[in-house]
Amino acid sequence: MFESLSLLTLQQYWWFIITLLGGLFVFMMFVQGGQTLLNTLAKTETEKNVIIASLGRKWELTFTTLVMFGGALFAAFPLLYAVSFGGAYYVWMAILFCFIIQAVSYEYRKKPDNFLGQKTYEAFLYINGSLGIILIGIALATFYTGANFIKNDMNLSSWTNHTYGLEAVLNPFNLFFGFTIFFLARSQAALYFINNINDTNIVSRARKQLRLDAPLFVVLFLTVAGMLLFMDGIAYSSHSFALVEYLFLVNLIETPLILISLLTGVLLVLYAFYITLFKQSTKGIWFSGIGTVLTVVALLSLIGYNQTAIYPSLADIGSSLNIENSSGSHYTLTAMSYVSLFVPFVLGYIYLVWKSMDKEKITSGEVEADNHHY
Repeated sequence: MFESLSLLTLQQYWWFIITLLGGLFVFMMFVQGGQTLLNTLAKTETEKNVIIASLGRKWELTFTTLVMFGGALFAAFPLLYAVSFGGAYYVWMAILFCFIIQAVSYEYRKKPDNFLGQKTYEAFLYINGSLGIILIGIALATFYTGANFIKNDMNLSSWTNHTYGLEAVLNPFNLFFGFTIFFLARSQAALYFINNINDTNIVSRARKQLRLDAPLFVVLFLTVAGMLLFMDGIAYSSHSFALVEYLFLVNLIETPLILISLLTGVLLVLYAFYITLFKQSTKGIWFSGIGTVLTVVALLSLIGYNQTAIYPSLADIGSSLNIENSSGSHYTLTAMSYVSLFVPFVLGYIYLVWKSMDKEKITSGEVEADNHHY
């Protein structure tokens, strides 16, 4: 079946898989967002335990989605993976460190006689949910703004400065992108707690926090969207690259499917905020989740399709990467495509596990009765 497809079709198929995994990962970042709200929503030790237990049931799914995203990127577009993860070394190592301390914190926060103490691990969770998420947003934003690398005809690449990715924080678009994801994660965390926790005080505080974080997210998102639509991008044709004015706006206009996905996603997220804040609904997380996935798929599709560079080079425009010059071979993509057929079954399993865990809302009595809670 997949053997008969052209290499370009397989490359486009796998870029869609990448966008979908990216969308799922951004949605699952509500776990990190919830970690930053721990001391805001919890006023007692019991309430804190309830919030940690609620997040603890999902944090591994976030980590797994991140691994799947990185793994798919490595297998389908190895040159992109090598240039970004190998070149922007300091940024990705900082992100990795933030996720390592998250895993350690959930494991050891309540362990008796841990020498660091409970508050230290809670600080680690806050670092993961703030610095870790903002850095991921900055790293992803460089797929639009570019990075300082060059590559030769043998596809060997090197970074042209000694900050190895840290210079990305000086770009306003990258910073706005990072903080947009940060406040989206916090907003979705509030929606998740409202849906998942049976505690009047926590839910009430979550609604109040949503009134603060949701408007900040909307303002930041509109700022990022405006900057993106008027940003120049790098397009390619016959293996040559050129700077094109308003490229992402042009891509959006010329690709109605991406435009529909973007508008639908944004409207679903706004609808989630509306029904939660003004209709006292507890179902906002599902509308926001679907909307987030659709929006991220659309945004990543703006650079993967329509002959647009997925990783522009600021040092040498000819070294820029696209889905054609950074992908694996036809054989590799074909073999991986058969493996991808199992993805719906994996998603189905995740859904069933999630549904089983959330059959009843979490209560303080349930958490305190569990001697092995997080």
